[in-house]
Amino acid sequence: MHHVLFVCSQNRFRSPTAERVFSSWPHIEVASAGLEPTATRSITPELLKWANSIFVMERSHRNKLLKKFRPYLKDQRIICLNIPDEYEYMDPILIRLLQSTVPRYLQK
Repeated sequence: MHHVLFVCSQNRFRSPTAERVFSSWPHIEVASAGLEPTATRSITPELLKWANSIFVMERSHRNKLLKKFRPYLKDQRIICLNIPDEYEYMDPILIRLLQSTVPRYLQK
């Protein structure tokens, strides 16, 4: 089973949308978290250890992840999707963006 973690700032719109969109994909388990202390679900060392692939929404998320959690990042792939914080939860445009970018990284 491949474990996929989606990360944004607050875990309110982008990463929970990605988690929901890909939750029914075969052979993967998904989770989402935010990097800010006020996130709905904050990122933890346990989540990072669990993940095989980590999708961040912006380059700044990758930088913050590496700065704050480098000891917990070993062999995980970190992929930046370059999706700005301008979408609501389950926004159809956000869903299309995710469906057009993420699958290529999930193929076996």
